[in-house]
Amino acid sequence: MSYKDEYRASIDDPESFWAEKAQQLDWYKPASKVLGIDEHGIHHWFADGELNTCYLALDYHVDNGRGDQIALIYDSPVTQQQQKFTFSELQDEVARCAGMLQSFGVGKGDRVVIYLPMIPEAAISMLACARLGAVHSVVFGGFAPPELAVRLDDATPKVLLTASCGIEINRVIEYKPIVDAAIARASHKPDTCVVLQRPQARAELQAGRDIDWHEAVAAAEPAACVPVRGSDPLYILYTSGTTGKPKGVVRENGGHAVAMKYSMSAIYDIEPGEVFWAASDVGWVVGHSYIVYGPLIHGCTTVLYEGKPIMTPDAGAFWRVISEHGVKALFTAPTAFRAIKKEDPEGKLAAGYDLSCLQTIFAAGERLDPPTYEWLSQTFKVPVLDHWWQTETGWAIAANMHGLEPMPVKSGSSTVPVPGFNVQILDESGKQLGPNEQGFIAIKLPLPPSCLTTIWGDVERFKENYLQAYPGYFTTGDGGYFDDDGYLFIMGRVDDVINVAGHRLSTGEMEEVVGKHPMVAECAVIGRRDELKGQMPMGFVVLKNAEGAKPEQIVEELVQMVRRDIGAVAAFKQALVVGRLPKTRSGKILRKTLRAMVDGDEYTVPSTIEDPAVLDEIKVLL
Repeated sequence: MSYKDEYRASIDDPESFWAEKAQQLDWYKPASKVLGIDEHGIHHWFADGELNTCYLALDYHVDNGRGDQIALIYDSPVTQQQQKFTFSELQDEVARCAGMLQSFGVGKGDRVVIYLPMIPEAAISMLACARLGAVHSVVFGGFAPPELAVRLDDATPKVLLTASCGIEINRVIEYKPIVDAAIARASHKPDTCVVLQRPQARAELQAGRDIDWHEAVAAAEPAACVPVRGSDPLYILYTSGTTGKPKGVVRENGGHAVAMKYSMSAIYDIEPGEVFWAASDVGWVVGHSYIVYGPLIHGCTTVLYEGKPIMTPDAGAFWRVISEHGVKALFTAPTAFRAIKKEDPEGKLAAGYDLSCLQTIFAAGERLDPPTYEWLSQTFKVPVLDHWWQTETGWAIAANMHGLEPMPVKSGSSTVPVPGFNVQILDESGKQLGPNEQGFIAIKLPLPPSCLTTIWGDVERFKENYLQAYPGYFTTGDGGYFDDDGYLFIMGRVDDVINVAGHRLSTGEMEEVVGKHPMVAECAVIGRRDELKGQMPMGFVVLKNAEGAKPEQIVEELVQMVRRDIGAVAAFKQALVVGRLPKTRSGKILRKTLRAMVDGDEYTVPSTIEDPAVLDEIKVLL
């Protein structure tokens, strides 16, 4: 079936479309009704069907003769370790971990907070929760005590799973003091805290609460899969950078499993048995969907990588992993590629590895800027595919449907809406806009399977945040437009549209122009306050090679480029050359923080920031 036919079927008759896709999974009991609506007016997929996500990810493959296939590859350059698990071995590890949780009273519907680094136990504990019908909430390892504490209070877990430490490029981060401080701060205290002791740092255990992971697992009996309803929650994932009361995105078992299975073939063009690598972290949504659940449900081999794109040991780290493990498709954030490009602009390190196995590169998490896209395309000679999605959806809203019908790539576009996502561009009054008209990106209800159905414990907040602005639509918070060919262009968060003397201008568009300069490695454009014009754009620029460069001259060239490509109306007249940009650990540039710094507003250093020292460096330049 062509993309157009598939997409049209998903919009015209979504229930028949997703009922057919659901047949690819092994349900204990199929749903009597594919799509229902609850008392709050919210849609649920496969609500009364019965399944178990862990069974689909592990036991199903073992039962069908694939137990000896490698399911998980753990590759850790920071500890010089590698470990491979077959589906049978992973099933055994997960069943014992589930048995351990069961011994601490964890059952269907109970919450478990997971605060672990990128080690096999992170995936094992997620799957163990799914096995019991318990609800996991993974918190990025290294989050500060206040952030962990508010998540403990919101999710109210019975058990907290953690490790003695996480390992960065050149330092060990002890987790136990963070966990102790968070529990002390939180109103809700978990009954049990299970600690995995790593050799790089040993943690002191608190009698009566803390349990040694290895001892507890050794004493546990393996647990069987517990059937759950399709509408039962699989996990809660808190959106990064939250302040005050966190926003816990709830993912349901049924729709999630159906969407994960479909996406692996339709978007990523991956078959069971092939190797898929999402170079992310299990603390983020990409790690949930495409390190753990998507590949394993589809019967693929997945890579869990404890390292960085550079300095572990060099900018060839990704290419080593791909070559050694036979990775067919790589998926990561554009910021990782920009870091590699900055260290190895000609891609020389890649030449030292056999990358013939690599057939596609996927990017998401932020816009894939044209210079990075061009560098990847020219260096690796494989399709480089941008796609757009959100924590709230759990999978791509727009993509190049490579496994369905590969489409020509347009630099700067995430291609077309994924089947199931009825994407519309609306003006401020909610009227649909035509091609090449920028507006608010909204998705007509019902959302397809796997999208959030509520915010944990606060359905009214869910409706207010996502459904109220445009009745009948889900509001994405992003702005953009469709071109004449139906390709979707994401111009960034609505907050990143600035108003210069009454003209609404996209900072993303300006970043696209600035990023084309041959000396620019990375850039961010924000809107600073201006008494006369309301807002004026300001650029922050990281150069590829500062040696011999003349920052004043480069800034002048950037001003001329924006004037030429966008026009004088953009009023782009100021840019600052910096050593690096402030980013979250997942690679997103902290534009809101930059804006507050420039405007002289008070700001809190986000807990998600990769290195707080970068803000001090920029403050000196300002």
